[in-house]
Amino acid sequence: MGKKAVKEVDKCDVWWWLANGSCRVSFLCIAIFALLMRVGVSFHPYSGAGDPPKYGDYEAQRHWMEITLNTATREWYRNSTTNDLHYWGLDYPPLTAYQSYIHALFLNYFHPDSVALFTSRGHESPLGKLLMRWTVLSSDALIFFPAVLFFIMAYYTGRRHSGHKEDMAWHLAVILVSPCLILIDHGHFQYNCISLGFTVGAVAAIFSENNLVACFLFSLALNHKQMSLYFAPAFFSHLLGKCFKRRYPLLEVLKLGFTVIGTFVLNWWPYLYSTEAFKEVLFRLAPFERGLYEDYVANFWCTTSMLIKWKKLFTTQSLKLLSFSATVLGILPSMVRQLTSPSDQGFLYALLNSSFAFYLFSFQVHEKSILLPLLPASLLALEEPLLFKWFTFYAMFSMYPLLCRDHLILPYMALLALFLLIYYSSGSRQGGREVYLPKWAGFVMSLLLLCSVLLHLIYLTFQPPEKYPFFFEAMIMFLCFPQFVLLTLYTNTKQWRLSKSLNWMEREKKLV
Repeated sequence: MGKKAVKEVDKCDVWWWLANGSCRVSFLCIAIFALLMRVGVSFHPYSGAGDPPKYGDYEAQRHWMEITLNTATREWYRNSTTNDLHYWGLDYPPLTAYQSYIHALFLNYFHPDSVALFTSRGHESPLGKLLMRWTVLSSDALIFFPAVLFFIMAYYTGRRHSGHKEDMAWHLAVILVSPCLILIDHGHFQYNCISLGFTVGAVAAIFSENNLVACFLFSLALNHKQMSLYFAPAFFSHLLGKCFKRRYPLLEVLKLGFTVIGTFVLNWWPYLYSTEAFKEVLFRLAPFERGLYEDYVANFWCTTSMLIKWKKLFTTQSLKLLSFSATVLGILPSMVRQLTSPSDQGFLYALLNSSFAFYLFSFQVHEKSILLPLLPASLLALEEPLLFKWFTFYAMFSMYPLLCRDHLILPYMALLALFLLIYYSSGSRQGGREVYLPKWAGFVMSLLLLCSVLLHLIYLTFQPPEKYPFFFEAMIMFLCFPQFVLLTLYTNTKQWRLSKSLNWMEREKKLV
């Protein structure tokens, strides 16, 4: 049987698991349970609830619906009497605007007052809240859930072993019940499930060898949230590396390039009628005027600012150049490895390394940006269960002050407990397997864990010193930042070792 025939059998095997018996029931139960978790969190407060004059992210999303519904497409990114850009002006790419318009039609049908021009500012009626929550839940169910299922099927194609079905169910559960994504989208209130869903779909398409579909889906992710750029170096280097190994590399590059350009043209078409209109949108996507960082985010610039006053020592232009150079240097090793030795497994590590580099070194990083490196970490959960558990915990902890301000402590604790319960579930060989560490490493990890638990309690029960009102936030940042640095060093090293191992295996096959 040839290589292609074997692959077809493997694909049929995965589809058989999905379409028959207990596996189908397990997947359905996991999906329903994950949806119920989202519904439960949505009953809690959101960003800016009852906090005028600008409220928070909930009001930003609602206001975008108001603007897209009541003004012309060309006016969405332009400051005017009907669209005050100083009051939550649109600052995401056009696909987010189109999504806001579709959701606005839904809200306008059931509750017109919630998206009425001007008069709906700060609207917080019970029905309005219910409809807003529903838009996030439906987006999750229609985009993120199918994308994750597509990834699970593509990832497990060809993986045949005794725990195959259990691994698939466990992996699906830990991705869908990701506490950070649920808390931000269904608690704090955002639509990260859309851009991350497109990204997961693109990853699954690469595993299924549908590179054109991958380019299309990832281009949609980029056009929904510009932060998807965190993954772009990994996609670029992996796909280009694969093109170099084809018989006609230039033709392959052109096909991918036309797919990307075509998708961007479709999304940006209403703003391509003039250079000025194009620039109006583009400038809204780059918030350089906000400075290098805002809150206490656990990245390089904010953490080191305690010793080096970056904002005082350098101009904004110089800081842009510094952050760009540091980000490129952080991404480069991973990109070089994928260009020279592209592999699907190495691609997942490249996604993690690329997004980590952006999180640690890029300009104007928010606490919520940790969702991006957390996504490929969850896709690697079967291969790196300890890394995934450790990273998830500290990713949640890094957002703890933000979630406390949103009064989401109860769902934070509940989802963390649920995540650990699923991770250590007896039905999962991977989640419950032991990872042997040196005694000193185990001691250090236990000590760090104890410190983080104490900081959770201190943040809730004590007032910070009057002279240092953000002292506790700084302590959380100092605890999380070293974890992220160590994790990115480990995953970069792992990617290079993995590529060497795969190259050795390929040479052995050729010799045989």
